[in-house]
Amino acid sequence: MTSTRRPVWPSRADAFWLFLLAAVFTGLNVLYHVLGDRTTGALGPAAGLLLQVACDLSLVLLFRFPALVAGFLAAAALAMLGSDLFAPGLLVPVHPIALTTVPTVTPVLLAQLVRVLDRRTVLWLAGILAVVAMRPWAPSWSVTPFGLLNTALPVAISLYVEARKQLLQSLRDRAERAEREQHLLAGQARAEERRRLAGEMHDVVTHRLSLMVLHAGALGVTSADPAVRTAAEDIRREGALALDELRDLVGVLRNGAEPGPRTLSPAEPGDPARLVEESRSVGVPTELAVDGDPSQVSPTVARTAYRLVQEALTNVRKHAPGGSVTVSLRYHRGGLDVSVDSTAAARPPDPALAGSGSGAGLAGLRQRVELVGGRFSAGPAPGGGFRVGAILPPYVPTAEGTRCDPGARGR
Repeated sequence: MTSTRRPVWPSRADAFWLFLLAAVFTGLNVLYHVLGDRTTGALGPAAGLLLQVACDLSLVLLFRFPALVAGFLAAAALAMLGSDLFAPGLLVPVHPIALTTVPTVTPVLLAQLVRVLDRRTVLWLAGILAVVAMRPWAPSWSVTPFGLLNTALPVAISLYVEARKQLLQSLRDRAERAEREQHLLAGQARAEERRRLAGEMHDVVTHRLSLMVLHAGALGVTSADPAVRTAAEDIRREGALALDELRDLVGVLRNGAEPGPRTLSPAEPGDPARLVEESRSVGVPTELAVDGDPSQVSPTVARTAYRLVQEALTNVRKHAPGGSVTVSLRYHRGGLDVSVDSTAAARPPDPALAGSGSGAGLAGLRQRVELVGGRFSAGPAPGGGFRVGAILPPYVPTAEGTRCDPGARGR
């Protein structure tokens, strides 16, 4: 098992506790020295105290030099054992006041060494110190139990605590990974559903609309009646516009998988000015205010703005007869700001016309705007009118928008 990586120097909390424990054990050993017997060997009466204090102060170096501190602890314990067996009174008093036969700070050092050394080294060190502390060759009720409590017990508790921390961290990591996988699976499911819807729209709706446009074109060519030709041309033009919008929506659903680069110029049906002219032609006073360069936004964004203006003008004709409308388009580097402001109705709306809608027009606009990353707003305006607006981004990352917008990849 590899050693646990620890910082070169302990954290502030660890340093505080290490210094505090070093001071506490130093004071405890001084107290033992004052109240108990002194060493009587050649090294002097304070030899045992100096050895104990050196072991106590080694606590402050535990994180920086763990192997050195472990070796010093083992050497001190063996030296005390040698003194007790071969030179009584040299490093340990003949009649010590403490029941421990290893350095007093041993339990704390062993418990902390579990955090900074590999398990095998700690177990070897604990085994050596346990033998020294328990004296199995001369078992005694006053020595063996305390030796076990000072060596094996702190190591066992520390190993349990570290293993529990690792288990909790592993479970936490596993839970976070499972949550990420759930989000990923949900995203994949949404993407798959979008692709399925795009496929259905492309294979079914686009096919039917294409047939309708072809039949309308054929009718306009073969019919001799000018009115029929005009109606057929209107059907063909509106069907072509619907196909164009449908292809754009399919491209968004497929997240850019729809091929076929197209550009949006003022001459194409996607120009909001055409909607304003149509609104004027049916008797609705409509003003158009354009600020900025339309080429600053991608085709997908421009078509979204076109759909918003189209739906808003349709709602005005249904619900606010006699009112006037102002359409504002502001193009800038950050995108496009669209607003359609209408005044209050001058007369009651036609019940048949007002009830012809599905009631989901504004909700559909909101979804369409949010689909391209914009913000949608709609609500009553001061004076009894109504306002529909949106703040649209300059570019939507679809394959169609990337091909048609020269600056798209740089955004």
